[in-house]
Amino acid sequence: MQNKYFALIGLSTILFSPCLTSCCQHCQASAPQSAIPAADSIPADSSQHLSLLVAGDLMQHDVQIRCALMPDGSYDYSSYFRWVKPEIERADVAIANLEVTLAGKPYKGYPQFSAPDEYLYAIKDAGFDLLTTTNNHACDRGLKGVLRTIQMCDSVGMPHIGTYVDSMARVEQYPYLLEQNGFRIALLNFTYGTNELPTPKPTHVNRTDTAQIAGDILKAKAMNPDLIIALPHWGIEYETLPRKHMVRLAQWLIDKGVDHVIGGHPHVVQPIELRRDSLAGTEHLVAYSLGNFVSDQAGFPKYGGIMLRIDFTKQGPHQPAHISDCGYMLTFVARPDWSKRKNHRIYPVNIADSLLNRVESQKRDTFVTMARDLFKQHNIDIEEYFIPDSILNQVSQVNP
Repeated sequence: MQNKYFALIGLSTILFSPCLTSCCQHCQASAPQSAIPAADSIPADSSQHLSLLVAGDLMQHDVQIRCALMPDGSYDYSSYFRWVKPEIERADVAIANLEVTLAGKPYKGYPQFSAPDEYLYAIKDAGFDLLTTTNNHACDRGLKGVLRTIQMCDSVGMPHIGTYVDSMARVEQYPYLLEQNGFRIALLNFTYGTNELPTPKPTHVNRTDTAQIAGDILKAKAMNPDLIIALPHWGIEYETLPRKHMVRLAQWLIDKGVDHVIGGHPHVVQPIELRRDSLAGTEHLVAYSLGNFVSDQAGFPKYGGIMLRIDFTKQGPHQPAHISDCGYMLTFVARPDWSKRKNHRIYPVNIADSLLNRVESQKRDTFVTMARDLFKQHNIDIEEYFIPDSILNQVSQVNP
């Protein structure tokens, strides 16, 4: 993404720019030494800030694949993200769940997904910086599916977390340490299962094994992170409230040292809680399910989802990180049979009525009513936010 310096670092490997390194070394060698810095060199605000955006499930059903097919045999997904791209790009770090494999042809949707490579290119172009790949569809296409998904992400410079070419790769690359804007964030990702499909050897797919996760949390703590964030693939599909086992697992993760928990899998939105304890000085955000970000699932409310944004602040390199702001944005997918356009589109719910037809407006309003009622009853200390109309107007002028 333009104007975004982004580094993801595994436990044993640090990637950096030789140019930046040589420049820094030159500056250190040539800069005059001074015991007291000049007053005008001390920033008025020495705090550090990081904005994190997390979206839900990136699906590819058969209808999506057919609609994206072009006459020359290529696939065009440019319409998918254009209305939400400004918000994705605005974040310092944007994450989503890649719930397909990139196993190559034949391309297929449910129940064993393999999406065209162009889908990954569009996801990257939209501004996403990291993809979770551990979910119940990770093993849909066997060994080729696991390996080629990893290889394709690597080939386009898309960091990923959750599936590995072998157990040694997992040791070297997991937990994932994200370094951005002076923050160190350790990321965890695991799934409840893979639809009863075995993990093909020698690959590794992270599972919800609490003994293993407890060890991973200890390993994450050893990285001296500012934050530990877990991204579990859990729950029961199409239920809008978390089951007791999800609530228990979220609390167990927090008790073990995880700061925030952001989940997915149900394909519908579920409540979000920002738990603050002023006496203990702690805060923990738990989002049980962000829903579908894009899919062809037409049943209500599966065509709606959330973009979750969290802004972190700390007052210096060795100070604790806190949530300075957070919010969620409701989105919905306009399917071609509703919109009468060639392809699917993700819209923020505050898209102008004039840009939607009657069916699209009805679908949006039905989802918005349900989601807001659900969140009014169950959310804790987090509010809805919107892409500014001025930004949406700019998008409409370029891409009607």
